[in-house]
Amino acid sequence: MNFFENQARARRQSKRLVVLFSLAVLFTMVAMTLVAILIFGRVNVEAGWFSAEFWSNNGHIILLTSIATGGVIAVGSLFRTLDLRDGGPQVARELGGTEVDGSTTDPLRRRLLNVVEEMAIASGVPVPAVFVLEHEEGINAFAAGWSPSDAAVAVTRGALESLSRHELQGVIAHEFSHVFNGDMRLNIRLMGVLFGILMLALIGRKMIHGMRMSSNRDGAAFALVGVAILVVGYIGLFFGRWIKSAVSRQREYLADASAVQFTRSKDGLGGALKKIGALTTGSRLVVNTEEIGHMLFATGFNAQMFATHPPLVRRIQAVDPAFHPTEFKQIGEQMLEDRRARRFAREQQALEEEEQQAIADRGPGGLPLDPDTLIDQIGQPNATQLMLVAALLAEVPEPLEKAAHSDEWAVDVLLYLLLSHDIEQREDQLLLIAEQRGSESEQQVNALFQLQPELPVRLRLPIMEMAFPNLRRRPEAELVALMNLIEQLIDIDGHVEVFEYVMARLLNREIEDSLTPSHSRPSGDARLNDYQAAWSDLLAIVAMHGQEHEVGEAHAAYQKAAKYISSDQAEAPEIEFNQIMQDWPQRLDQAFLALARLKLEDKQTLIEALLECVRHDGKIVTVEYELLRLVAGVLRVPLPIAA
Repeated sequence: MNFFENQARARRQSKRLVVLFSLAVLFTMVAMTLVAILIFGRVNVEAGWFSAEFWSNNGHIILLTSIATGGVIAVGSLFRTLDLRDGGPQVARELGGTEVDGSTTDPLRRRLLNVVEEMAIASGVPVPAVFVLEHEEGINAFAAGWSPSDAAVAVTRGALESLSRHELQGVIAHEFSHVFNGDMRLNIRLMGVLFGILMLALIGRKMIHGMRMSSNRDGAAFALVGVAILVVGYIGLFFGRWIKSAVSRQREYLADASAVQFTRSKDGLGGALKKIGALTTGSRLVVNTEEIGHMLFATGFNAQMFATHPPLVRRIQAVDPAFHPTEFKQIGEQMLEDRRARRFAREQQALEEEEQQAIADRGPGGLPLDPDTLIDQIGQPNATQLMLVAALLAEVPEPLEKAAHSDEWAVDVLLYLLLSHDIEQREDQLLLIAEQRGSESEQQVNALFQLQPELPVRLRLPIMEMAFPNLRRRPEAELVALMNLIEQLIDIDGHVEVFEYVMARLLNREIEDSLTPSHSRPSGDARLNDYQAAWSDLLAIVAMHGQEHEVGEAHAAYQKAAKYISSDQAEAPEIEFNQIMQDWPQRLDQAFLALARLKLEDKQTLIEALLECVRHDGKIVTVEYELLRLVAGVLRVPLPIAA
């Protein structure tokens, strides 16, 4: 399945879950109503349970109990969902996670950041926040968030210390597959719904405890009501957890397969799973993990009936059919030897050599973007891309890399990317930065420019993505002011370059998603046929930039792409190219407002049409890729990066 098929599958799965959980909630309401009737109602057996007399005597009980039960579940679900509105980082912090600073010099955390950055940039999604569960010795990990822009990836300390770089790649690739396949948003919604059902059981428990402490002579009756509510609540919770576990197990198989496809190696993922089986602690977590068990890389607690993951041996054999459980003992012994070796202060040297060797093995070069295979690469980047992106990141000058990972310099790195090579215009830009952000920021931006006045264009988007995680931690007012400043820096020369426009709009989209993650939507219900002006403007603008403003070639590329969308028409909509290019940024803004609401299948059609446009001359130039990356960002489609 490609990215769009996986997203469609996730949407179908979400709808099925809504139905199943609705049935679980309905069952809970019916059970609670029956209990209320048995305790407080009046039933004439001879007249029958559904006679007019029955409804006359018990109708108010049925109505009030249904409203109360449904209200408790709804309020509980809404409360928990709103409590998680900050997305993945909040989930990680609730579990005791510590965010990894981009400027860390710890070799294990540096390696983790490198692996996450390589995979994010290779696949074209924002670099997620990275957390470590410091107090967890088991090997485990999870990805959480409403959307890729507010995602967090967390790993346990046991995973950091026990896994090799290759195995860590397999685990992170598994988690990224949940990002691509639309599982994260579904996972958070599951947490909200299950908490709502659990609220009934908690209320029953509180009533029982309260009546124990009370001397009220009606305490026994209230305690009985509390027991009934407790039982019904846990029965509903039983079915909710059973549904969640059944769905989660199937998604884990898909994530394992995607991870192997991503890394093009079964040894990384398989090695991590084998080490889990060999460890005494396995993948179990100390913190209460039942609520987020379906998010984890491996089982976080012992629960056969509600197992959120397939049996470990079965997962390993799906990757390595020759594996036998007797190998766990040998793997465990080897892990003990490795742990002893690390105690003798050889860890840092070994990790540095591993990083250097990995970079040396990759060799020079960038990432080619093959138009013929791009659709299959969306959401499913391969090992070659991952290695090439690692080599690309290795080209980033060390001062810029450190600045992008620094809380103090990250914003200044973004502003540096917009500095003009014209001396007068650059001075105006620096003056504007000094006025709005202070002289210290202006000096830092200028220092970066003096250090690296000529930055290869292929490094601009990767550096922007490296700096983005630090922006998430900024106050909302500062982010709004930053976006206004970026717009002013772009407007200083009265001309908008493609990269300037792409950077501003990508940052806008990622910041909006990070500030209000629960509002982001992977798809809508709009169709391309309803927005002909929007998609025709988009294709024309991409065609003109890609053909270096040669109207004849641009028209040919546009016609080829437009017919891909409107194949039933003899001629594609006519375009006045010179007129469109006079105000192309404004036209693109208007087009994106409409196209962001497209259905998944129409998003795929639009991406394929754009590829028809850019491969008209058999190559993809920088401006074409930057516009493709922007379109993908607006549509929330992960596009692999090109260099």
